[in-house]
Amino acid sequence: MAVVLIATMSLDGFIARPDDSVGPIFDWFSAGEVDVHAGDEQRPFRTDRASADWMREQWGRIEAGVVGRHLFDHTNGWEGRPPAGGHVVVLTHRVPTDWAYHGTAPFTFVTEGIEAAVAVAQERAGDRDVSVTAGDVGGQALAAGLVDEVEIDLAPVVLGRGKRFFGEDAPEVVLDDPYLVVPGRRVTHLRYRVRRGA
Repeated sequence: MAVVLIATMSLDGFIARPDDSVGPIFDWFSAGEVDVHAGDEQRPFRTDRASADWMREQWGRIEAGVVGRHLFDHTNGWEGRPPAGGHVVVLTHRVPTDWAYHGTAPFTFVTEGIEAAVAVAQERAGDRDVSVTAGDVGGQALAAGLVDEVEIDLAPVVLGRGKRFFGEDAPEVVLDDPYLVVPGRRVTHLRYRVRRGA
């Protein structure tokens, strides 16, 4: 089991524009002819074969994900359906009791900090992977030493400004060389291990 920090990123290091829209960095989700469901039959992607194989292999290992409250609110919790895996842990200061899917969706709300959120996700994931969404929450997990691997789906786009992949207060961390590099249509998939020790 690994804890993987993951997102699509522009060439200049952003996961979204300042207003949270993603613009062309998500073009790869519809740039091909292969239907990929990635765990959700109601939300298929249409990618090229290389990206489809990547998603099935890498995303197929995920059982639980950790997201922040901002992303949860922005997506309305994906209408109660996890975007990957079977469970979502939301790191928040306040549990949303008025969410339409509260109590019925496989979502857990954690208020005790990033360590507690990742621990709950690991418990839910068993021997499968945990994803941590990039941005401020991902940066917190990286700074706390909780991230084993970093997965970047690198889009050939320069956004100029926006929400940073590693958040606004990213720590200095050294990664190993990428051990997986897969070129796809409108994206290059990269996977790195976080270097431990000196």
